[in-house]
Amino acid sequence: QVQFVESGGGLVQPGESLRLSCAASGSIISIYMAWYRQAPGKERELVARISSLGTRVYAASVKGRFIISRDNHKNTASLQMNSLKPDDTAVYYCNNYVNPQAPWGQGTQVTVSS
Repeated sequence: QVQFVESGGGLVQPGESLRLSCAASGSIISIYMAWYRQAPGKERELVARISSLGTRVYAASVKGRFIISRDNHKNTASLQMNSLKPDDTAVYYCNNYVNPQAPWGQGTQVTVSS
């Protein structure tokens, strides 16, 4: 089973940008990739997903600000996050959208604060 490791999080101010990366332990060419996030005290939510053919779907809260991408040659997925808001503060995870890996990876913390 392919496993995922997230990186790229950090502390930024509102309005700034971050780029998250997801490294897979195997080929992702046939995997429907997704980014999720979980804020303190809240359930994990889907942020964005990208099919193996490149079709992208975004949560309403991030549409127009975040861009999901994938590189099937490098077995990576990325999430470019622009115009960050305090509400974007969460731990971000990547996973297989159709058949999520269990257990989930450790995620990467994103904190947006002035």
